[in-house]
Amino acid sequence: MPLIELSSLTSIGQGLKRPESVITTARGELFVSDHDCAVRAVDTVPTRPRAMPEGFLANGIALTPQRDFLIANLGTGCGGGVWRLDRQGQMRPLLMEVDGVALTSTNFVTVDAQRRTWISMSTRMVPRELAFNAQTADGFIAVSDERGARIVADGIEFTNECRVDPSGRWVYVNETYGRKLSRFAILGAGAHWKLGPRELVHQFTNGDFPDGLAFDAEGGIWVACVVSNRVIRVGPDGQVQVVLEDADSQLIAAAEAAYAKGRLSRNDIDSGASRSLRNVSSVAFGGPDLRTVYLGNLGGDRLATFRSPIAGAKPPHWDY
Repeated sequence: MPLIELSSLTSIGQGLKRPESVITTARGELFVSDHDCAVRAVDTVPTRPRAMPEGFLANGIALTPQRDFLIANLGTGCGGGVWRLDRQGQMRPLLMEVDGVALTSTNFVTVDAQRRTWISMSTRMVPRELAFNAQTADGFIAVSDERGARIVADGIEFTNECRVDPSGRWVYVNETYGRKLSRFAILGAGAHWKLGPRELVHQFTNGDFPDGLAFDAEGGIWVACVVSNRVIRVGPDGQVQVVLEDADSQLIAAAEAAYAKGRLSRNDIDSGASRSLRNVSSVAFGGPDLRTVYLGNLGGDRLATFRSPIAGAKPPHWDY
């Protein structure tokens, strides 16, 4: 597929507060995470949920079959964790620890087609900036299902978005500061499934720190990379293609130098917000034909969007 030109992008929404995570539905709805109101429907007036604690920082969001939202909270001052926001606007904590480990750096949450809840815990380090390096591998993936909540994969280099692929055979995860797209086979069925060993899918370089991911209808995986402001497609054959980029070579060089010394900082990561993609962080396919791409970001107040020649795969929540 050809490189998408920046000039072809349009934007949607206004006044959004760090719209890191994006959800689309068959109804044409468009929801984003928002630091003022946890979850917001784009182009609506934000409403702060009841019982939302001070310091709550919504990151990844998921839509449940009941059309409630699950929210990964990065706010360590209010305990982190996974929270539930119901249709009446009431918010409450759902899961605050797993296997005795406090979810202080809860990055992402998603519900798969089997209705299992998958949770990304980036790091056990507090503050989480201490894990912005290639030497710390203390992140994990947890699952909550009919057997309860438990850690199913550990030793991950800053766990970011994780998703079960459309086949249901693999869970993919971005290891942001290991700069890897990895996957684990889902072995077995019913209540007795488990994950196989980790497999490397792609190793990123050149300022690419993988954050969000989405699947397309042809078996490709689209990865949003902060700092470099690139969207990269990893094909089912392993072929890698830059779909879109808004890179600044000087910012990338500075981030690479800091990363090589183990001194990558929040400022290095946030530098990508100076570009028009505002530190692209996630990818979501939407529209009636699933060919409209919406890009979440860490530093803007709206979403960039464009038409894709390849349709997205239907996410598990598409028809909820």
